[in-house]
Amino acid sequence: MRIVVDLNRCQGYAQCVFLAHEVFRLRGEEALSYEPNPDGARRLQVRRAAAACPVQAIVIERLEGTDRGAAP
Repeated sequence: MRIVVDLNRCQGYAQCVFLAHEVFRLRGEEALSYEPNPDGARRLQVRRAAAACPVQAIVIERLEGTDRGAAP
């Protein structure tokens, strides 16, 4: 999976940080940083974090050949 965050849209609510702190981090009070290619073990956390974003700034893309056999 690959994560893309629209940092122009992100408002720093940090719901993603609470739900997937291994992938999303706040630098300072509002600057979000993230791991764009987390391992498959974090899939559910990342999906929940994307769904919880109040401004829908997180997009999850499936990488061809890497998610075989995994639940969407």
